[in-house]
Amino acid sequence: MDNYIFLQHYWWFLVSLLGALLVLLLFVQGGQSLLFFVGKTESEQKMLINSTGRKWEFTFTTLVTFGGAFFASFPLFYSTSFGGAYWVWLLVLLCFVIQAVSYEFQSKKGNLLGKKTYQIFLIINGVLGPVLLGTAVATFFNGAEFVVNKAQLTDIGMPVISVWANPLHGLEAAFVIWNVCLGLAVFFLSRVLALLYFINNINDETIKARCRKRLPVEAGLFLVFFLTFFVKLLVSEGFVVNPVSGEIFMEKYKYFNNLIQMPVIGIILLAGVLLVLFGIVKPLISKSIRGIWFTGAGTVLTVLALLLCAGWNNTAYYPSLIDLQSSLTISNSCSSLFTLKVMTYVSFFIPFVLAYIFYAWRSIDMHKITKQEMENDGHAY
Repeated sequence: MDNYIFLQHYWWFLVSLLGALLVLLLFVQGGQSLLFFVGKTESEQKMLINSTGRKWEFTFTTLVTFGGAFFASFPLFYSTSFGGAYWVWLLVLLCFVIQAVSYEFQSKKGNLLGKKTYQIFLIINGVLGPVLLGTAVATFFNGAEFVVNKAQLTDIGMPVISVWANPLHGLEAAFVIWNVCLGLAVFFLSRVLALLYFINNINDETIKARCRKRLPVEAGLFLVFFLTFFVKLLVSEGFVVNPVSGEIFMEKYKYFNNLIQMPVIGIILLAGVLLVLFGIVKPLISKSIRGIWFTGAGTVLTVLALLLCAGWNNTAYYPSLIDLQSSLTISNSCSSLFTLKVMTYVSFFIPFVLAYIFYAWRSIDMHKITKQEMENDGHAY
């Protein structure tokens, strides 16, 4: 494997890892959507809001970093998806903006809209955020409606490489049932992660009991939608690129074949699924509060494996349903060799950043949230 091909695969791995971490951090959104299901009193709701409120910056920062990494390493995808399917991404951004506003202003005295309105904003973000992100990621496997014409770049009147072939500009993905299945799977997974995080982070037996009671329901719904999407993925045709000619063609059972031909990825996927299930079952059969760590790690491994299947092994990671040869691969959509080399040197600082995040996270979670803290802390959300 030459240096350029290696860097393409390396950066797809980093982008996939960021995407996996983003899905894990969506427990913040899942917690917001559960605000009135788990919290029955104002003090309980305040504990829930502060539990997720101390982490929302991590989710937002990871989302921005995910987009930035895509822009730097695979700019043609960025211009095609973010520039073409812009309604989806604008809605995602809007959800995260109203989240930030809600956390900062809901407890301010004299706020214009009232506390309840800002809490409803949080719920909107908690529902739409994961569903929209999951639906958008599903197009990596099910395709989108765009055409790429690099020769168009020389047109002075309209130097646009990618053209979206649908006036809905990304919203049409919501009318494909398999896309929605993944969107709903991500939504219910975020709620499962949130329940496990509340059990771990909040020192209140009433809230813990409600979370354990609700956990089987949310986990069951997650498994229904995830398995529906996953089984459909394994038995469907996939988009293959000829590594020599660059031609895109269809192959039956492509994603199943990827797991067989890349056994390490298959093992990672299996390990991830087992960890997710173990983390869900553990707090149900014992008083353990550590389920979030198992399910969280399993989530990262599972999503990482799925995204690697979408881009590695000569697979078109962003298929075009209008023009098959416009489909994007890690080779035809990546940055130059020089750019990837420079960014690779920068990526060596990632372990230090992760170490700082771990330190900051541990410092924030050193003391569990209690009712007494909420009553006495003037800086609480």
